[in-house]
Amino acid sequence: MKFFRNKKRLTTYVLTALCLASTAYAATSHWNDASAVPDVVVSTQAGDQNWPQWKESWETIKGDYEQVSMTPGKNASQMNFAWYSWQQAGQSEVRLSTHADMSESSVWRGTSKTGTVVDGTQYYANKVTVRGLKPETTYYYQVRCNGSWKEVQSFKTGNPDDFSFMYVGDPQIGASKGQTSAEGNKQDGELAARNDAYNWNKTLNSALSQHPEINFLVSPGDQINEPAEDQSPAKIKLQEIQYAGYLSAKALRSLPEAASIGNHDSMTTGYQNHFHVPNSFTEETTPTAAGHGYFYTYGNALFIVINANNYNAADHEALIKKAIKADPDVKWRIVVMHQDIYGSGLDHSDSDGILLRTQLTPIYDANKIDVVLQGHDHTYARTYQLSSDGRQHADFAEYRQHGQSGQHHNLLGAALKNSEKKAEFAKQNRCYTIADMSQGTLINPKGVFYMSSNSATGSKFYELIPQQQDYIAARSQSWRPTYSVIRITKDTFQIDTYDAESGTPIDQTYRIVKK
Repeated sequence: MKFFRNKKRLTTYVLTALCLASTAYAATSHWNDASAVPDVVVSTQAGDQNWPQWKESWETIKGDYEQVSMTPGKNASQMNFAWYSWQQAGQSEVRLSTHADMSESSVWRGTSKTGTVVDGTQYYANKVTVRGLKPETTYYYQVRCNGSWKEVQSFKTGNPDDFSFMYVGDPQIGASKGQTSAEGNKQDGELAARNDAYNWNKTLNSALSQHPEINFLVSPGDQINEPAEDQSPAKIKLQEIQYAGYLSAKALRSLPEAASIGNHDSMTTGYQNHFHVPNSFTEETTPTAAGHGYFYTYGNALFIVINANNYNAADHEALIKKAIKADPDVKWRIVVMHQDIYGSGLDHSDSDGILLRTQLTPIYDANKIDVVLQGHDHTYARTYQLSSDGRQHADFAEYRQHGQSGQHHNLLGAALKNSEKKAEFAKQNRCYTIADMSQGTLINPKGVFYMSSNSATGSKFYELIPQQQDYIAARSQSWRPTYSVIRITKDTFQIDTYDAESGTPIDQTYRIVKK
């Protein structure tokens, strides 16, 4: 059954919203100031630290470009590793064992390729995949960096039949730039990175303390803030400082992360150098400098991570079809993307966020996608179950820069000053129907469920759009970092979202059951 709202009211709403969204909005005055609560102690790689202690250790952290990231492999039996080194090895190496003393270890080898130049130093991007991992097993590992083994770290594999992952929005380390702290500092790029990296530690530590069942992390993009579009040495260095802050979180030594490419990540090779993604979709015809979309499975779920900064929807359709062909029998199909085509934030949800809406909605329907996890708008929103209306709609190719948008995501401002173009844009983007308005637990629902996540660090918040869209079931902006925990079993997808500091739920549980 399809539900329709009053079309006249909807038309008035969309035109008003588009008028508002056509203005370029900046971050609000709300942000998470670490110096305002200096006595809070967080667990970091340097040990338990409060804010003054973190500031001291930051002098070392900000230049540590050689930190390790783990990414889920192509399935639950594999794990991918990536790290920088200033010395190139013939082959990169990871040592793996089930013993803390690294006895009876195996060595896995991968690639070491030319990466980023920082402050005149050439760094190399090292990548290794380990295979044959068993469920619910603790593994210890070391990576070989600049001729010696790094400190032993560990991770634990999950149960593919019943697992949980943490879904966060836009950590965007460095986005608090320009804000004035309680200490009286107007933050430049580096001070902002210091502040936001500390708060990133806080959110991850809180989430894992409150939910130790979490097996890995999913981010819909914007890990860092500096796009470094001009490729200048100073901006590349700042971007790498922000990556150093992002990867400095102690939790990430044991927590694999499946990150997508955000618009702030898209303009340089930093993302693809720091993360070793599985099944990279190199067939993408208009990729960004950061790399490509990719896919992987975990148990009975297929995760398809699209590079939404590439506005060529045909590329995303090809990736989705390739992923489904490789894993046709999974029960759950989940897309992760940065731009929110169904969000509720003021800045993007009814401007650049819907440049892809008319194109992707029917693709998701045709390929029986269950859930789409989005970021970009720094506000919390979840939709009803949505479907395509089955009609042909304009693709707005003239606003999509020949398929690749990247950091240039505010493309509609001039066009929407024309009332006729604005009206047509609004008309075309009513390309959906509300397939199911049920709440709580839904049994075999029609349509696709869309989520937009708020900031996980509080580095930058946006306002909600003034009038809630008819496709939105719930939304909020508390000006506090949040995160979601998603649990997937053979028959159930369940999402709960929490205030990062208190652990208090900010919304009711949403559960989809397939029988």
